[in-house]
Amino acid sequence: MARSTERRAAWPAPAKINLFLHITGRRPDGYHELQTLFQLLDWGDEIRVQATADPVIRRDAADYSVAEDADLAVRAARLLQAESACRSGARIRVLKRVPLGAGLGGGSSDAATVLLVLNRLWNCGLTLPELAGLGARLGADVPVFVHGRSAMATGIGERLQPVNIGRRHYVLVLPGLAISTAAIFADPELARDSTPISLADGLAGRGRNDCEAVVRKRYPQMAGIMASLERWGRPVMTGTGSAIFLPMESRERAIHATREMKTLYNVRAVTGLDCSPVHEMLDADGP
Repeated sequence: MARSTERRAAWPAPAKINLFLHITGRRPDGYHELQTLFQLLDWGDEIRVQATADPVIRRDAADYSVAEDADLAVRAARLLQAESACRSGARIRVLKRVPLGAGLGGGSSDAATVLLVLNRLWNCGLTLPELAGLGARLGADVPVFVHGRSAMATGIGERLQPVNIGRRHYVLVLPGLAISTAAIFADPELARDSTPISLADGLAGRGRNDCEAVVRKRYPQMAGIMASLERWGRPVMTGTGSAIFLPMESRERAIHATREMKTLYNVRAVTGLDCSPVHEMLDADGP
């Protein structure tokens, strides 16, 4: 283990957006077939992880309303510990920036960062596919964060094709609504018969979010917010909401738009990334 990995005070857990989200079917077991294009962002949570000699997994005081045993960051550490027969423990602190129920993958990204970092700190030696397999047991979005690449996802989200999207710029709008993914996918009015599109069409913005119509109906305030955002561009809901992003032609334009919007909404200028900063930091530390 590189000593610089031990010394790092904090690790990023980047948020993601879905550039489009098509529901293409429903399997007999109830899982939904989908097609979506993920892009990672240069903004997200921050995770502080310290390996300990005793085997206890501890979470420091958290300022978000998730019980410790339900926290994906803690569950990821416990799962890795059990599967690797590791005798060490860890202290974990999540500095939460990504809202719960926003469709930005905050909890999934937290879990992935913990898996990646503790795999190194504990000298577990698991490969990325092995870590992604553990991540899939925690949540459908965890593997994309473990692999740390923007990607096209198909199947139930488990088939990932890395994609070079490039640095794109967005205004991210956080309405402050916590939306249940399970409730949206269980809604009988959710469209489940979308035709898959090509990667080129997805990159060109020709996709849509099949969950948006259901969210607008269940949360009328979302429809109002999205309509009001049209003066600045084309608002797109990510995941099952509630976060919304507006593509911008430049970082400067994104910053300018956030200044215009900040008296009305909780907004920030963000940039899309193709590679997770967690991987860049681990690569810089060496094996």
